[in-house]
Parts: sequence; C-alpha cells; structure tokens
Amino acid sequence: MKIFIIGGSLLLALTVLSGAFGAHILKEKISIDYLRIYEKGIQYQAYHSIALILIGLLGYNFPHQFLWFPALCFILGIILFSGSLYVLAVSNIKWIGMLTPIGGLSFILGWIYLAWIVYRN
Repeated sequence: MKIFIIGGSLLLALTVLSGAFGAHILKEKISIDYLRIYEKGIQYQAYHSIALILIGLLGYNFPHQFLWFPALCFILGIILFSGSLYVLAVSNIKWIGMLTPIGGLSFILGWIYLAWIVYRN
C-alpha cells in the first residue's frame, strides 16, 4: 500500500505549498471571506492526506482490496471538496460550489467504509 503513503505525502506537500500561497500571495488579492474558504479547503486536504497515509499503513494488516474504496473516496473528496473551494476562492465562480457537498459526502462515505473494514477484520 505504498501508493497511498506516497500519494498522501505528496498531497501533504501540496497542502503546505497551497497554505504558503494563500498566506503570502492570496491574502493580498482576495477578500477575507474567500481566504477563509480557501483555508477550509487546505484544512480538509490535510486531514484526508493524513488519512491516505494511515490507509497505506493499515494495508500491511488488512486485505488490500478493501482499502482501495475508502482511499478513492478520500482522493475524490479532496478533488471535489477542497478543489471546488480553491476554485471558488480564487475565481468567484459560484456554481463550482455545488461540487463541495459531493466531496463532503465522499469523505463521509470513505470514513464510514473504513470503520466498517476495521470492525469486520
């Protein structure tokens, strides 16, 4: 399950870069409300990047085929939830916000399925 450890680590590096971009560049260009939206995307990307690393570590104790689903849910959630917040914050494209709850549901589904896997094994 190295792929999830590597992927989660790279996503965390991107999280740090995004945070620095927000703190040093965006704060001068967007409103405080949009900066908070951007920061919420960073926060959830960080949580779920760490979760990907943990799934990779769990892969050494649990059957691999069961761990792919929550990992993919977290990746999809990062793309839809965090990604839509980033785009909304920097472009003010309002309709992109419709993707945010789909990403949130993906996160929730991933956590529930992960809990089920651990419970069943």
